[in-house]
Amino acid sequence: MEIFETLAEMGHEQVVVGSDPSCGYRGIIAVHSTALGPALGGTRFWSYESDEAAITDALRLSRGMTYKNAVAGLDLGGGKAVILGDNRTTDRESIFRAHGRFVESLGGRYITAEDVGTGTADMDFVSMETNHVAGLKHKSGDPSPVTAHGVFRSIQASAKHRWESDDLTGKVVSIQGCGNVGRYLAKELNEAGAKLIVSDIDPARAARVASDTGAQVVEGDAIYSADADIFAPCALGGIINDETIPMLKVGIISGGANNQLLEERHGNMVDERGIHYAPDYVANAGGVINVFGEVAGWDAEHALSKADDIYDTILSVYEIAKSESIPTYEAADRLAERRLKAAGKKWTPPR
Repeated sequence: MEIFETLAEMGHEQVVVGSDPSCGYRGIIAVHSTALGPALGGTRFWSYESDEAAITDALRLSRGMTYKNAVAGLDLGGGKAVILGDNRTTDRESIFRAHGRFVESLGGRYITAEDVGTGTADMDFVSMETNHVAGLKHKSGDPSPVTAHGVFRSIQASAKHRWESDDLTGKVVSIQGCGNVGRYLAKELNEAGAKLIVSDIDPARAARVASDTGAQVVEGDAIYSADADIFAPCALGGIINDETIPMLKVGIISGGANNQLLEERHGNMVDERGIHYAPDYVANAGGVINVFGEVAGWDAEHALSKADDIYDTILSVYEIAKSESIPTYEAADRLAERRLKAAGKKWTPPR
């Protein structure tokens, strides 16, 4: 990897590497942009196959956070941290306190939170060394309800654009993934009168949602070919691809999973099939809204109310896509880039 060429190509401001041999800590923080405010993004704890793979992941994820925060209308830039190692370790305090010191060394340019392989308890350890951390258990806590509500509003907006009504009564929604976000989403959809089809790699989680909502349970790839109006991916990324797109019978894709398109060209394929795709980082922005609420001092009701704005944002994405004859994933990027361009300057920490 030609690191400086890559940074210039992706538009990053800063990449920092930190190490604490006393506890085996190895971390990378990538700050993509501070045009709108301090860079916020979670810390991922993962066993990467190489240092280069870890840097690549940090760069990709931090850029994604810039766009997610911008399109959500938040005064935040984009960043991401990765910790290299086995996230099953029980020696978490020393590692995450070391990470907290690393975050603190950036002087407020980067604010961290939980991500894959980390949780609120880990962020509590981080908070022992820095104030530049959010997602703490005794504050905003689990972002899943707000994330799910934002996805629900995205589905309503998509229905409005496609069928000229956001009433979901009688609409069939297939949900892939019955974890926290999928479970909360199923609850809201059920209360709105939708009929549900669900799947999960853990049969117990799918059964729980079915018990609570009356959903039909299917297994494995059957979720892609389900007779549904709307598909809500709330599990793994990369599931909109060459194999699954021909299986889909839905008119709308809107879910909580990250990186749903395996490749950008799959966004074009979905568009060519006449399926309305709500770009994932717009639809699932409720999580980062919840975290920002903690930074801004909002209460839970304010954060949930802010997630309602995703409805109007999704409609804006569809309008840009229509007026400029581009797929929605490109339209979402353009909406974010307009806000970044309007900022016109980099954020600097208060003195």
